[in-house]
Amino acid sequence: MEPPNLYPVKLYVYDLSKGLARRLSPIMLGKQLEGIWHTSIVVHKDEFFFGSGGISSCPPGGTLLGPPDSVVDVGSTEVTEELFLEYLSSLGESLFRSEAYNLFEHNCNTFTNEVAQFLTGRKIPSYITDLPSEILSTQASNHSRTMSVCEP
Repeated sequence: MEPPNLYPVKLYVYDLSKGLARRLSPIMLGKQLEGIWHTSIVVHKDEFFFGSGGISSCPPGGTLLGPPDSVVDVGSTEVTEELFLEYLSSLGESLFRSEAYNLFEHNCNTFTNEVAQFLTGRKIPSYITDLPSEILSTQASNHSRTMSVCEP
């Protein structure tokens, strides 16, 4: 029996704040953030990502964001391009329709985490997937502190 072909899977990580989160988060949130992360998956010679327009693809590094700030090796997959495109099509009709996009709860990082697990069985780094809840909990705690200071 011939061994299966293995295809590399990469996570492209972009800081949407272009370094501002690192500088301003301690002042604005009272907590250090390293970036505001947008991620995509690169497999089978294309970059795949999810946004308010649904699932999209382009040549690697070909988004409006330019080259990624970092590239994480997620592993490799035996999933063929044909099977992967069928999987993406089903995701685009169910979980990742354009109207399902939500900045904090169902975003590009949710998509790449789902796809990385399908392809490799591995999740993307938690510092990326945990960011929305970190921001929301920081805002909630800042809001409650402000409320307690302002209340008579």
